[in-house]
Amino acid sequence: MSNGSHAGRPKSWVAVSIIFIGFVIGGVAVTLGPNWVMFGIGAAVIAIGGIIALAVDIMADVVVDEPRQ
Repeated sequence: MSNGSHAGRPKSWVAVSIIFIGFVIGGVAVTLGPNWVMFGIGAAVIAIGGIIALAVDIMADVVVDEPRQ
């Protein structure tokens, strides 16, 4: 049994939350017409979230478990 955790660090979850909010903004924008200005704002929020994710080294949260037998 593995002792690893797949939960991630809180700062990584903040980055994921920002990216998720960007997707929600973009999704709402597409359903409202589409509203391209709002969609662009959502895309910008996603890009900002991606930059934050890189800055907090989100990929360091990856835990590789032992192979299952």
